Amino acid sequence: MKQDNDLRNNLKSIRTRLGMSQQDLANLAGVTRQTISGVESGQYAPSVAITLRLAKALGCQVEDLFWLERDLPEIEAVLAKPVPLEQQTRVSLARVAGQWVAYPLIGKDAFRQDMIPADGEAVAVEGLRGISKLLHPEGENQRQTDTNKVKVRLLDDNLETLHNTVVIAGCAPVISLWARATERWHPQLRVQFNFANSMSALHSLCKGEAHIAGMHLYDTETGEYNTPFVRDVLAGRKAVLITLGVWEEGFLVKPGNPMGIRTATDLVERKATIVNRETGAGTRLLLEQKLQEQQIPFHDVKGFDYIVQSHQDVAQAVALGVADAGISTASVATAFGLGFIPLHQSRYDLVILKEYLEEAPVQQLLSTLGHRMVHSQFEILGGYDISKIGEIVASV
Repeated sequence: MKQDNDLRNNLKSIRTRLGMSQQDLANLAGVTRQTISGVESGQYAPSVAITLRLAKALGCQVEDLFWLERDLPEIEAVLAKPVPLEQQTRVSLARVAGQWVAYPLIGKDAFRQDMIPADGEAVAVEGLRGISKLLHPEGENQRQTDTNKVKVRLLDDNLETLHNTVVIAGCAPVISLWARATERWHPQLRVQFNFANSMSALHSLCKGEAHIAGMHLYDTETGEYNTPFVRDVLAGRKAVLITLGVWEEGFLVKPGNPMGIRTATDLVERKATIVNRETGAGTRLLLEQKLQEQQIPFHDVKGFDYIVQSHQDVAQAVALGVADAGISTASVATAFGLGFIPLHQSRYDLVILKEYLEEAPVQQLLSTLGHRMVHSQFEILGGYDISKIGEIVASV
């Protein structure tokens, strides 16, 4: 047997999963332990006879054990975020606006709770390998250009799954509940939830990185939810806003609210330490509006510049005692066993470009908003009014 640089195998992972040593497998397959070691390390390509013996010994198909790397296709995609490509870069993929988009699975983006499986590995296209960082073009609303294109080596040849992927950018934790319920219903559909605050989600939609953007921003001048921001960012592109639900936003506090925090003024008077969200987040905008109503300078509030990136991070900071309060939702407070002081009811909308509405995967996803299974998930979570779920509330 000689080495074949294109031959790949997962012999070791299957063997160890079955609790076999190399010698155990060698005995069952009628080969030497050195043969097993050589195959697992990629130093030797087994003959057809040995390949069949190994598959029989492990109770699987030959294709489960061995594959040729060159059999897996490569596609060209644009990066949703700038990343260095000198190191291995795992990505997930989706087809948006007629092009492949690669979402780097790096840092917190690599996890929801468990680590997210990759669809492929991104490598620089010819002529860009020496560039340490691929930059977005100037301007938030411009489409991606060739400067951030990458080749993606797929880990699976099932392109149908990638074509049937709907990408949602947003910050509402219930999106993941909706996504998982939908996937149970439509096994061929995959929903990719990319965490982003309201403004970042809207920009992702505009740049062709998502099919749907979730947002909850209130405009004090017009008294409208979300629509003024959508008009401003999309700048004439046609979209619809579909309601996911109305949720309660307010202060998360320690159980029993020992500091007696009820209003924005209490934060200063009781010298409470808060935890805040990044610019563009709906809850940060709400905090700023409440402080402005009371004519409280932002930096009079201790912790105003202590920034975290999600509703869960806000809750965790309060639960661990790092902060005395932070703004999030009633459902998040319940999930973390925290006290909740309501301040505002906010409508959470899904913004969808009209050009995506006729796509079958998007239609399948939206159709589930009326299903009892989805409603039950929201109801048991609490803190949501879903009486108008699925209704089109605006068209821009």
